[in-house]
Amino acid sequence: MIHAPLDNRGIALILTILIVSLIVSLTLQFNTSMRSNLQAAANLSDGIKLGCIARSGFQGALAVLYADGSSGAVDSLRDDWAYTRGYSEVSASLFEDGYFFIDVTDLSGRIQINRLVNEQGEYNDTQRNILLRLLGFPEFGLDADEAENLLDAIKDWIDEDNEVTRFGAEDAYYLTLEDPYPCKNGPLEFPEELLLVRGMTRELFYGTEGAPGISRYMSAFGEGKININTADPLVLRALSDRIDEELAEEMVAHRMDEDNDIANPNWYKEVPGMGDITIAGDSITTSSTHFKIVSEGIKDTLRKRITGIVERKDQKLKILSWKVF
Repeated sequence: MIHAPLDNRGIALILTILIVSLIVSLTLQFNTSMRSNLQAAANLSDGIKLGCIARSGFQGALAVLYADGSSGAVDSLRDDWAYTRGYSEVSASLFEDGYFFIDVTDLSGRIQINRLVNEQGEYNDTQRNILLRLLGFPEFGLDADEAENLLDAIKDWIDEDNEVTRFGAEDAYYLTLEDPYPCKNGPLEFPEELLLVRGMTRELFYGTEGAPGISRYMSAFGEGKININTADPLVLRALSDRIDEELAEEMVAHRMDEDNDIANPNWYKEVPGMGDITIAGDSITTSSTHFKIVSEGIKDTLRKRITGIVERKDQKLKILSWKVF
């Protein structure tokens, strides 16, 4: 049998095509890898820049709080720290690429949840009454029993013993859950811990589209007294059974009027209709010790946020927590 001679030219053509295909494939892969590396490097560079911008905003907010603390003992929404958002409008002129947005919140104007329990592990009656009023507002949709039961569960989460308060909850409840965990039996470090408490829902804590969440009215920090110069109207209403929505708005208008002296916590008695209303003196103040600072570095659609809790005491600032997102 006679075999046909191999066509060397055909084999060479096939080999050439295979080699070219391999080179093209490797080139495309290398090009994709290079693009990814360049994009990653650019994102890293932008991330570093945004972090620096956010830190600049945070330090600026600290400076404003320090200056305010040095100027007097009274804190209100008339102070410079309450207008730090305005600095964001001019921050773009400070940087070649990007700007910051800062916001300062007075946590002393909120209900300080850890003060619900006194040193003996019992209810602080003043704080209990304030919280019970707040939870009972129609905005949160709880009936009287649900509000009291939730308050008992919060107390049990905070107090040091393992004894159940009325309709509260201790280890006997939490350790039988599908994903068990122990009752903390200690003060909250952050309000978000309330989500672990029996009866607390995400809707109640964070709110829904049509209703506020209780988280915006509570703080894990503070010495117990609420600054009525900065408190939200809903918190003002919780200070007394006799303060309704209209009176709370009158209080807000009074404290924002530059002609009114709001250094003494009893200024609320000057508000029309509140002369015969008494708020527990151990529950209110006109000075603040704890603030939340949010500073966000922004460039186009990229953002980096820094959130910190600051204690201001004896004209000194102390950062209690620091988170970067």
